[in-house]
Amino acid sequence: MLLKQYKTHFFDSLKNIQDEQEIESFFFILTEYLHNIKRVDVALNPNFELSEDDVEKWNAILAELQLEKPIQYITGEAWFFRLRFEVNENTLIPRPETEELVEWILSSSIIHHPSSILDIGTGTGCIPISLKTNLPKANVSAIDVSEKALEVAKRNAISNKVDISFIQANILEVEDLSQYFDIIVSNPPYVRNLEKEEIKKNVLDYEPHLALFVEDTDALLFYRKIAQLALKNLAPNGLLFFEINQYLGKETVELLENLGFKNIELKKDMYGNDRMIKCKK
Repeated sequence: MLLKQYKTHFFDSLKNIQDEQEIESFFFILTEYLHNIKRVDVALNPNFELSEDDVEKWNAILAELQLEKPIQYITGEAWFFRLRFEVNENTLIPRPETEELVEWILSSSIIHHPSSILDIGTGTGCIPISLKTNLPKANVSAIDVSEKALEVAKRNAISNKVDISFIQANILEVEDLSQYFDIIVSNPPYVRNLEKEEIKKNVLDYEPHLALFVEDTDALLFYRKIAQLALKNLAPNGLLFFEINQYLGKETVELLENLGFKNIELKKDMYGNDRMIKCKK
C-alpha cells in the first residue's frame, strides 16, 4: 500500500473524533516516528510504499488514536521549549501555556540573576530542564511526589545534557526546604473535580489524576502550602511563580496578598485565560 493511500484511510478513520488540522498533525508526527521522514519528504516521494509490517504498525496506532489516547503517549515523546522530553502515563504532557510560564521566568531572571531555582511538582522535568538549559550557571532543583515521574525527569535531564538535583517528597508534608532559593516555581494540581466535565477524554482517561486534580473543598491547597514554604525559603527579593487554575485567579491573588507577598502580577495565557502569577517575597 502507498503511504498516500493509507493517509486517506487514516483521515477517514479519525474525522469523527478530531478536526482535520489535528489529524494532519498526527499523520506527519507518525511519518517521522515510524519512517523518519518529514512532511516535505512525504510530498517529494508520493509513491512511498508501506510494507505489511508498516501497515500493521500504523493500524495499531490508529486504533489507539480512535480511543483518543494522546499521541505523545503513543510515541513516548513531547516537545517543550524546543527540547525533546520523554513522556509516559506517569507524567503530564507538557503544555504550551507552561512554555509561557518558563518564558516569563527567563525574562524576569535577566534582572535577578538567580543562582538557585526550585521547581515543585516537576513531572517530566520540563520546567527545570528548560530553565537550566537557558540559565546554565543556575543551580536547579526539582521535587515530585511520584518516584516514577522522577525516573522520567532524570532521563530527560540526561538526554538534554543538564544537571538537575531531583528530590522525591510530598510537598504537603514538607516543613522546610532546607535552603534558600532565588526562584521557586510550581505548576501544581489545580483542576477541581467539578471541572472534570470540561476535561477532554484524551486527558481524563490517560493523564495521571494525581498531577491534575484537587478536591473542590480546598482547591488552593498546594498554592497555600508552597507559598508558606516560599516565605521561609525564598531569598530576600526572591520570586515565586505559579501556573494556576484559570477560574481561580482572583482567589489565588488574595491568598498571596494575605500571606504578605508583594508585587503580585496575574498574567493571561495565549488563549486569554488567567494562567500565571508572579510575586515577590
